[in-house]
Amino acid sequence: MNEATTPTQSKGDYAHALAKASLSAIPLIGGPAVELFQATIQPPLEKRRIEWMRAVGERLAELQASQQIDLDRLSKSDEFVTAVMHASQLALKTHQKAKLEALKNAVINIAKGQTPEDAVLHIYLHLIDDLAELQIQILAVFQAPTSPPGMSMGGLNHVLEHCIPSCRGKNDLYRQLWRDLYNRGLINVADLGGTISQSGLSSKRTTDLADQFLRFIEG
Repeated sequence: MNEATTPTQSKGDYAHALAKASLSAIPLIGGPAVELFQATIQPPLEKRRIEWMRAVGERLAELQASQQIDLDRLSKSDEFVTAVMHASQLALKTHQKAKLEALKNAVINIAKGQTPEDAVLHIYLHLIDDLAELQIQILAVFQAPTSPPGMSMGGLNHVLEHCIPSCRGKNDLYRQLWRDLYNRGLINVADLGGTISQSGLSSKRTTDLADQFLRFIEG
């Protein structure tokens, strides 16, 4: 596997080492505590690293085989290597499949030449890290929303619950997530409430920043 796709040691590994050293210093219980910590925490961290490296490496190898990318050139690109290392650190922090897929797609899209400027890349990667999976799903829905059948007027909350049934009965949760998206400049309307026409219900609600972000993490 190319060096450019190999994640470095994460901050979690250093935390693991520090915790191990601290437990070792505790009289009487130190030894058993260290063994228990090693047995329960260390293997999952290593498993995450291996799975991430494999997922990214296999996709890069496919693109290399089809001559869509040049791994030798990419390995010498400071921008690409920095992006991979940043994405890798974020990947080791999460178990959520949608976020891992978004991070992998980001790396692949950069490898294929879709490289935003440094400041924008920083924003995109941190959005993957910061946003809840449901928020990313909400963005995708409101890029091209579909109003409930037969509804001539209503609120955007009806569209959300129609398109994402798991949100039904979770009004407080999704309103909070929506406000966060608005404050980040990803949604162009502040509130889900209010009565609007059918054409308004099916109108695009994502901003240019959100559209570019969704393209960046698209597989």
